[in-house]
Amino acid sequence: MNQKVEQLKGKLIVSCQALPQEPLHSSFIMGRMAVAAKMGGAYGIRANTKEDIREIQSLVDLPIIGIVKRDYDDSKIYITPTMKEIEELMEVKPEIIAMDATISERPGHKSLDEFFYEVKAKYPDQLFMADCSTVEEALHADELGFDFIGTTMVGYTEQSKGDKIEENDFEILREIVAKAKHRVIAEGNINTPEKAKRVIELGAFSVVVGSIITRPQLITKSFAEALE
Repeated sequence: MNQKVEQLKGKLIVSCQALPQEPLHSSFIMGRMAVAAKMGGAYGIRANTKEDIREIQSLVDLPIIGIVKRDYDDSKIYITPTMKEIEELMEVKPEIIAMDATISERPGHKSLDEFFYEVKAKYPDQLFMADCSTVEEALHADELGFDFIGTTMVGYTEQSKGDKIEENDFEILREIVAKAKHRVIAEGNINTPEKAKRVIELGAFSVVVGSIITRPQLITKSFAEALE
């Protein structure tokens, strides 16, 4: 594993993403967001689309977890769902590429196993992260040989509905850390400094924090709702 990726151990990764319908949608803005994250002490960035990644790479020398979010009619999976998105990311070569590794049906009805082996055969030296929503999915991805196992999708899928990452002192995360051979990255609703600190104490390799840092409309909403 390269040195840039090693430096993520025990550290914060900031997710700098804004979708087309969001007010900060712009590679220029996401680049500045990454600079601000680095200034604040982030050791890595998670980013969406080759355009945003290219801009971020031109401004900060931090390891990047790259994804492409794209919707397909025949699937609920939207995080790096097909080879097309992998190819786009390989144009900018982020240190890690993340993809949905849940049990949901993939576009073209390809299984995760089939897709991952195809991608790994084509790009054997690329590091890959599995975005999972349950312990079972995480351990399956671990068996397949993903380099990093993420809790990204906990609570966001049919099979994890109602699950919260912090429940019972991060029980889901603790079980994955205890059983997985590969490194576990805590992600998804890690929205306080206390939670970020706790997941590292529990053995997560690193922690990804997103909306609570980089989505001002959601941060504002939490304040506005508290006053109502």
